[in-house]
Amino acid sequence: MKVVNLNRKQLEDIESRLEEYDEKHITYRLEGEIHIGIEEDGKIIAGLDAEMTAFKILYVSTLFVDEAYRRKGYGTRLIQEMEKKAHKLGANMIRLDTFDWQGKEFYKAMGYE
Repeated sequence: MKVVNLNRKQLEDIESRLEEYDEKHITYRLEGEIHIGIEEDGKIIAGLDAEMTAFKILYVSTLFVDEAYRRKGYGTRLIQEMEKKAHKLGANMIRLDTFDWQGKEFYKAMGYE
């Protein structure tokens, strides 16, 4: 047995094989994405990206608000809209992660652990 670094093609092959395996065990389609933003004066100043994963868990991969617009309710508005859309998609749970210097306290204030 030898541990090796995978090249891009090998990694894509492993991911494809895992997806094929998972499809045998997940009996429902994983459908649903949320891509929302807030526009001010023709410029996108905040955005959120999320997608449905296994077990109907909505995973939030990105939430960003330009610095000049922080602490003014934009992030809260995005989370509220995302939660409404997640409910319509049938999400059982919402999952996200963050670094200490990013939105940790914001997410706690929104009720996330």
